[in-house]
Amino acid sequence: MSTLEYFTYDGFAEQLRDGFWYNQAVKIGDRIECSGQGGWDPATGKLPTSITAEIDQAFSNVDLALRTAGGQGWSQVYKIHIYMLDIKDEEAVKALVRNMKKWMPNHKPILTVVGVKDLALEGMRIEVEVAAVITPPA
Repeated sequence: MSTLEYFTYDGFAEQLRDGFWYNQAVKIGDRIECSGQGGWDPATGKLPTSITAEIDQAFSNVDLALRTAGGQGWSQVYKIHIYMLDIKDEEAVKALVRNMKKWMPNHKPILTVVGVKDLALEGMRIEVEVAAVITPPA
């Protein structure tokens, strides 16, 4: 059985780890799975006022969590779960697609988007959870 290695990036994620008793990512063999990443500022935890900025930051936080766990970021992601308060918001959907094209220009992972009533932190409108496979160096 593979050993579990847990990772948390510096700043606000450390507060989440200590306050809610969880980590931002786990490495299991050749895979990394991330906890749901909100669009918080990774240093302060502050959420942007616009949904597009929040989505942009959530995608950036996923990249940070993956890299903190020893991955190469979005290029290794094969599965995405997105939880949103308003899945019909056209501006938000456009921002999601824009970020997926930006962060994964060379592949299209599998995707599930779920509309939810609430998310963990006050003011959150999106949470992005991913799974990635670590490819060994050539």
